[in-house]
Amino acid sequence: MITEITSLANPKIKQIVKLRQRSHRDDAGVMLTEGYREIRRALDHGYRPEALFYCEKLWLKHENEPAVVRECERLGARLYACTEQVFAKIAYRERPDGLLATGPLVTKRLADLDLPADALVLVCESIEKPGNLGTMLRSADASGVAAVIVCDPCTDIHNPNVVRASTGTLFTLPVAVASASETLAWLKAHNFAIMAATPHAEKLYFEQNLTGRVALCLGSEQYGLTAEFMNRADLRVRIPMLGTADSLNVSAAATILLSEVVRQRILSGQITPPAAEAWHGEATHDH
Repeated sequence: MITEITSLANPKIKQIVKLRQRSHRDDAGVMLTEGYREIRRALDHGYRPEALFYCEKLWLKHENEPAVVRECERLGARLYACTEQVFAKIAYRERPDGLLATGPLVTKRLADLDLPADALVLVCESIEKPGNLGTMLRSADASGVAAVIVCDPCTDIHNPNVVRASTGTLFTLPVAVASASETLAWLKAHNFAIMAATPHAEKLYFEQNLTGRVALCLGSEQYGLTAEFMNRADLRVRIPMLGTADSLNVSAAATILLSEVVRQRILSGQITPPAAEAWHGEATHDH
């Protein structure tokens, strides 16, 4: 059954607007996921939306979107067809593509993580900017990270801009939220080598063996990792800086370090890189 919404004063629309605020998301246990790519990835990885709001006039291709609507309906989601004006009210993108889903929060507890023997884990401590956290999730997904642990978060992992910057990879890998002390105790108990990224380390990042069970840890944009992490790290590494800047954006640093882990694991035979994708004439990585 499809419910049509034409009024900006509709209670459902007011409820969606409130979910932009973390307190309302936490109280309701509900998050927002906007965009075809993000919702498609969520569905492909077992996520079950509770409701789908859509506007056909805003769809970009009209080829893929109907399948998303049908699948959400099959999974039991309530469907709401919105006018352009109504959808613009609930959208947080400058150029919405006419799809927005609501559904349960996705983070896990540390106790829920079941990881392989040679697992690579990304630990993000007190990351402040949603765009950085989302980009780190995207890089983690590309690098085959077994899990991401978000410590003492300054930004909510379910922030719509985190979901957007992650391009939906928030749904493709386990994400746990915990305190720094809980995370360190869990990593030690599960025999992870804790690698701290800091510009003050003596060793360069490619001088360490990163082929075993490794937890790559990065800290806040302004202050880096806390002393609690630095004091308990097994490895400390830095990225060489040859210009006038003394540090990189934390998401850029994460991508560089994760790429080195992947490089070492490919060379050691621990993992096999997938075959190259066929090129269809598009010069962008954002398909």
